[in-house]
Amino acid sequence: MKKAAIAAVVVLLILVVVALMFFRQRPFNYSGVIEAVEINVPTRLNDVITKLHADEGGIITAGQVLAELECKQTDLELDIAEKEFKRAQTLLKSSAGSRENYDLRSNLFEQAALAKSWCKINSPIDGKVLHRFYEEGEFAPAGKKVFTVADLNYVDAWVYVEHDMLSNLKTGQEIKAVLPETGQRFEGVILTINDDAEFTPKNVQTRQERQRLVFGIKTRFKNDSRQSLKPGMTLEVQF
Repeated sequence: MKKAAIAAVVVLLILVVVALMFFRQRPFNYSGVIEAVEINVPTRLNDVITKLHADEGGIITAGQVLAELECKQTDLELDIAEKEFKRAQTLLKSSAGSRENYDLRSNLFEQAALAKSWCKINSPIDGKVLHRFYEEGEFAPAGKKVFTVADLNYVDAWVYVEHDMLSNLKTGQEIKAVLPETGQRFEGVILTINDDAEFTPKNVQTRQERQRLVFGIKTRFKNDSRQSLKPGMTLEVQF
């Protein structure tokens, strides 16, 4: 009976040692909240928005028309520039006009045609509309963002590591991450390593809870075809 008890204790100790070795070797996952790669889509003209073709949350494709501007003045300027160009072209052919005037009118016509193309605001990427800042009938100044769209093919996540980890990390380094809800794994890279330490954000866990000063690491991951990684989700990054 005594031998059996001793054997049981020995087996238990062995199991404890094996478990400790396993957890010690198991890599630590640093939690980060997924952020979308955001792109602001502005208007290039001072004009009134007459039509909107995308709503917040909508899925969009590259080149898709998101909004249209009134462009009355732009149309008028294009019409005048085209007529003056054709006139300069006719005069040049009949030797009554100069090459300088023709080149000038040609230039102005091209500029007016370019401005006309800006009357439609197109999406630069495949993605999702995060924000829409104007409604139909509102005046939008040139340079102001009309939409913010998200490129969901890639997502970012900030994670925070202690000082001792920095020597193992560098920008461009390939890393892995796991989505806790599904267990899916994703490939990524380190984009940025902050030079200055900061206090641990409240929603981030590090290896030692008591260690408060950490360094921010910006990481980027390629999403899958189903775009499983969405803004706001928690991603566990492994270095």
